[in-house]
Amino acid sequence: MRFMFVGDSMTIGRAGDFTWRYRMWQHLNTAYGGPYAIVGPRTGLYDAHADAPVSHAYGAPDFPAKAWPHLAGWGEGWQHMAPVVRDAVAAHGADVLLVSLGLIDLGFYTDSSQTALYAREFIAEARAANPRVRIVLLPVIPNTRADTDPEFAAEVDRFNELLGKAVADLDDAASPLLPASRPPSYDIHRDTYDGTHPGPSGEHLLAGAFADAMHQAWGLGTPYPFRAR
Repeated sequence: MRFMFVGDSMTIGRAGDFTWRYRMWQHLNTAYGGPYAIVGPRTGLYDAHADAPVSHAYGAPDFPAKAWPHLAGWGEGWQHMAPVVRDAVAAHGADVLLVSLGLIDLGFYTDSSQTALYAREFIAEARAANPRVRIVLLPVIPNTRADTDPEFAAEVDRFNELLGKAVADLDDAASPLLPASRPPSYDIHRDTYDGTHPGPSGEHLLAGAFADAMHQAWGLGTPYPFRAR
């Protein structure tokens, strides 16, 4: 099984971060029960000094280079990933996509309706590369902006509804779409370092959302062991 992490700044991480990708790698090592690989066209973390994804200074020294690959970008969303996912899936033979996207789209680029169209395009492009690809989709977790901007908060809620509708419309037994759930205990004031990007507990909770969804729906691996508080 070949897993590809797809996401924005919450997934790529910045220099010095552990990332939820690291937490998932740890979990797969103990829970998957078979051979697997983590694949993707990129390996770097975002370096604020260079304003580019050129760092490999992961916070965990035991995180091996073979587990660094991903398709994630700082400041990138559904509209950026839809045009590139077909080539990434084809080139790297991805079987399962773990996708966390949408916050950056809604925050800077598009509204909920347009973002939902990009999500549907992404799904179609991934399937064009691999008609049997499995895709796990995390809903947008509102950041601190939603606390002070009711219109933005409403757009996040509406996009999550539209994403759920896309899953219902497009799910296929040959290429299943699986909605992950926002961890019920996730608190942006406690599980992030800036109101958006996950800190250690948030990384575990995000990895757990994907791991638990795959275990419950597909019987892959085991439940994620970490539960914050």
